[in-house]
Amino acid sequence: MRVPPASPAAAAAHFAASLAFHADVSDVAAALADGGDPGFVLLDSRSTEAWDQGHVPGAVHLPTALIPEQAERLLDRAVPVVTYCWGPGCNGATRAALALAQLGFQVKEMLGGFEYWAREGFAYETWQGAERRAADPLTAPVGAEDCGC
Repeated sequence: MRVPPASPAAAAAHFAASLAFHADVSDVAAALADGGDPGFVLLDSRSTEAWDQGHVPGAVHLPTALIPEQAERLLDRAVPVVTYCWGPGCNGATRAALALAQLGFQVKEMLGGFEYWAREGFAYETWQGAERRAADPLTAPVGAEDCGC
């Protein structure tokens, strides 16, 4: 390795911080599937066209550009927000999380976004109704409850 690893203390601080800022698709899905209050609001920060194409059931739709003027009306500051956008190649969820944090909301970003939600085989809604794809074996174990992470 060209750059040596960080000290254990520095690594622990880094990874603890990462977990404070990010949630993964499986953890979000598990929290939503429990049927009770998941302890957060899931926010889709994409355009209306993207929302119509597919979104996580129960998510709130609030495009990033509208957060400054509508977040206060749609969200409760006492409830953490988890943002998502298209997927790993898009930083829309990061920009949405930044906008919400600047307004005083507790926020995390859902790693993988809508792409990994669909790829892991979780149900989603479109303008035509509910849909679900088979889990992609490169992103989720086929036939298992979870990945064991």
